[in-house]
Amino acid sequence: MVSCATVCGASPDEVIRVGPVVDIIQSSADIDEGLAALLALDPRLNVIAQKAGPLPLRLSPPGFAGLAHIVVSQVVSRASADAIWRRMEHDVGEVTAHNYLAAKTAAEAPPFGLSRAKAKTLRGLATAVVEGKLNFDALSAMDEASAFSTLTSLSGIGPWTAQVYLMFCAGHADIFPSGDVALQAAVAQAFMMEARPTQKMLDEIALAWSPWRSVAARLFWAYYASMTRREVMPIA
Repeated sequence: MVSCATVCGASPDEVIRVGPVVDIIQSSADIDEGLAALLALDPRLNVIAQKAGPLPLRLSPPGFAGLAHIVVSQVVSRASADAIWRRMEHDVGEVTAHNYLAAKTAAEAPPFGLSRAKAKTLRGLATAVVEGKLNFDALSAMDEASAFSTLTSLSGIGPWTAQVYLMFCAGHADIFPSGDVALQAAVAQAFMMEARPTQKMLDEIALAWSPWRSVAARLFWAYYASMTRREVMPIA
């Protein structure tokens, strides 16, 4: 795991300080390190880890395509999301903000099979990037709170979308999307709770797993998948 307090990709002569040091997950070795730390922090997780099996890294490059893919994934089914994304790649080519805005199908009518709301969100994101209002390199180097605030200030980007992007594209190590229903169900099942914890309750529970909450989330998604025999980790 690396720590970043500068804009990623900047040369030594172009270092831009943006705030507190941010721990970034980059490899499976980082996941292994985080899991070992979690098991030491909370021994209850040992049994859960045994049932969960190997934890996936699942990182996508930071940028417009990664965030757009997460937005697209929030449709009725994964099959529908995959079909929409394939159509987008076919028509747009490399999914960049500039290419998205240049595509003839990115007009007022919802393109690629997207809902009107999601099409509006993607067009707004692409416009923000092109106009310099959203910089993904700077976002990756921000502390979690600042990055989260920046993303959720954008129209159509809610807390879950922002957290999933920061986990699986920016690589932030200490994020737990407590509003995720599968995570709520997984924690309830693992700890034999009578009902799913609320988002607030799960936030409080997850504090014990800092600074590796992103690995804890992967652990509980993997555990729940092993119990239900279905994929529940977000697409990124």
